[in-house]
Amino acid sequence: MGPIDVVVVGGGIIGLTAAVRLQERGARVTVLAADDPERTVSTVAAAVWYPTHTDPDPRVLDWARRTYATLTRQAAEGVPGVVLRPTRMLLRHGPVELPWWSEATGDLVVRPAAPPYRAQLRFTAPTVEMSPYLGWLRERISAAGGRVLRHRVARLADAFVDPATSAGVATVVNATGLAAGRLAADPAVYPVRGHIVLVANPGLTTSVRDEDDPRGITYVHPRRHDVVLGGTYQPGRADLDAEPETAAAIRRRCVELVPELASARVLGERIGLRPARHGGPRVESTSTGVPGQRLVHAYGHGGAGVTLAWGVADEVARLAG
Repeated sequence: MGPIDVVVVGGGIIGLTAAVRLQERGARVTVLAADDPERTVSTVAAAVWYPTHTDPDPRVLDWARRTYATLTRQAAEGVPGVVLRPTRMLLRHGPVELPWWSEATGDLVVRPAAPPYRAQLRFTAPTVEMSPYLGWLRERISAAGGRVLRHRVARLADAFVDPATSAGVATVVNATGLAAGRLAADPAVYPVRGHIVLVANPGLTTSVRDEDDPRGITYVHPRRHDVVLGGTYQPGRADLDAEPETAAAIRRRCVELVPELASARVLGERIGLRPARHGGPRVESTSTGVPGQRLVHAYGHGGAGVTLAWGVADEVARLAG
């Protein structure tokens, strides 16, 4: 059997990693991206490996473990944008125990913490600067003979015809994120609005997270030249309007958490819509009703796209067969 032709619909982290894995299995791949790279929600992401707002599911744990291993290897290889950073997860409530995803990291430990915290989790987390990383993925796809096209589909059925060649294809991967609610007629898909602030990095190297802050999810994620301050997690809200008062509140919380940020210059803010799904991510192969056609869904990862992407890509490649 010769190489299969696959169209991946979606140019974010899930679609691009799936395309790379499909190419590694010998597929000829075309990626259809509805928007320019800088307009995808993947570009807005803080992009730190952490299974945020995910349920304890064996499939999700496997995806997270595989992604952690891949990003760790890429950091060692010098892949653009990928860095391993020490991480502190501060806990305010409940019994202090290892989280369900701890085995994916390999080095997570529980340590004491000063009030108002009960304890802290310390582990090494891969972090990703998305603009250079998404660019690297697109270049890798092109170097392997694939194509990344700016093209918006009105129906998933339309993707079974390659727009560049007008040739029919047997397999389509639906990695359309939030748009999957409409394209796949899936009422379980919903947006989760996220707001972050970017400040100049005063020399920080450790990520710090306090998801139990009663005022809102709070995190500080340093990168090479800036620091991502967060944030908000607003299910069902789909607007992208700037809110100066929200940005100011985020910065205040983060300065309380990491005082070194007090004099850091504000560089800007970003707002994006995480593509969440009631019941968790949908990664499965379905029939279109047309003989010889296969539709593989891969969407609904919410704010954990970077955390699960390479594991999901492995499964997509297997399902596309």
